[in-house]
Amino acid sequence: MGKTIHRTIAEKILASHCQKDAKAGDIVIADLDFMIGQDGTSGVAIDSFNKIGSKKVFAPKKVAIIIDHSSPSPSQGVSAIHKKIREFAKAQEIHLYDIGCGVCHQITPEQGYAVPGNLIVGADSHTCTYGAINVFSTGIGSTDLAAAWVSGKLWFKVPESIKVTFAGKLSKGVYSKDLILKLIGDITADGATYKALEIYGDAISAMSVDARFTISNMAIECGAKAGLMPADKKVLDWVKAHSKKKPNPVAADKDAVYGKKIEIDVSKLEPQIAKPHTVDNVVPISKIGEVPVQQGFIGTCTNGRLEDFQIAAKILKGKKVKNGCRLIIAPASKQILLDMIKDGTYQTLLEAGAVAVTPGCGPCVGTHNGVPSDGENVISTANRNFKGRMGNPNAFIYLASPATVAASVITGKITDPR
Repeated sequence: MGKTIHRTIAEKILASHCQKDAKAGDIVIADLDFMIGQDGTSGVAIDSFNKIGSKKVFAPKKVAIIIDHSSPSPSQGVSAIHKKIREFAKAQEIHLYDIGCGVCHQITPEQGYAVPGNLIVGADSHTCTYGAINVFSTGIGSTDLAAAWVSGKLWFKVPESIKVTFAGKLSKGVYSKDLILKLIGDITADGATYKALEIYGDAISAMSVDARFTISNMAIECGAKAGLMPADKKVLDWVKAHSKKKPNPVAADKDAVYGKKIEIDVSKLEPQIAKPHTVDNVVPISKIGEVPVQQGFIGTCTNGRLEDFQIAAKILKGKKVKNGCRLIIAPASKQILLDMIKDGTYQTLLEAGAVAVTPGCGPCVGTHNGVPSDGENVISTANRNFKGRMGNPNAFIYLASPATVAASVITGKITDPR
């Protein structure tokens, strides 16, 4: 009798895509279910693809490019890249989502390209977002994306997994963003380098799929390759509503081997803030002190979903953004914008004084929208607060949940939403 092997979700998904029994530490060549690029990375990928000398992408239906980072184009140089992408997409007959469609990490699951059990890569570090729906998805470089376009495969080192359990029930005013900031603060920015997070717990089960995306999205901020969650009924219902593809849910074996196990009791957790200039510089809001803010930003692939704006609108309803403070909102997709208009969320936010930009990455990436001035403090729902991240190295970015951002722009200082 052969030895029984006990596998994690990451090990099982990679094994099923390379037709051999893969375990942590193995190098495998795996078949890909989908590949994405965005306008910041696809120009280089197209150049690399042409250098390889290939004429055709391996499977056009498995490839999408989303123009989201500098959307609409802020400059002549960016316009040239956008033109190159449009021409390539047309010639290769791949999926193209042009300006205003939304952020790549919202479009991919929303349009049904990602379903449980899939293996997906993207030339963007936050591709790990789809782990929330039981997908092994990870970010790669532009030249790797070109190789994936040519062959439909990529090599992986199967990562060891860290099991994270969020036990207990979240109190009012505390959200999924606070959970993931707490974890990153605890284990640090390189606490899970080249590992896969496998995420469980009552707090996760109670959460909507949209809220779970926030957590998986930020797995990369502690170094992880993926932020995987099990496919429960909520996930399967969500996927069924968005995709025609057949899901293949993957669960870890009961005695799967983990490199480490972490348990966080969230019942007493308060809102968390990541202070400049690192994501792991996290403190509970009660320890932040008096921090004035000149700009708030709600959006991005982390917190630009309908639920995020609904939470903010509830706090801002009938109130106003403080004089001398700005609030910028960027829905993560056109569909989310339409839903916000339909349920009145959009109007509530605009009436409170929010300024809306095109669905897409907005100010997050610092190429065009909402670049702060020297010395200004920004409170943002994004996933990164590195020096210069929003386009000005002399500004300071604090990361928080949509509720904390909404509360803070009313008072003009970092404020507890509770």
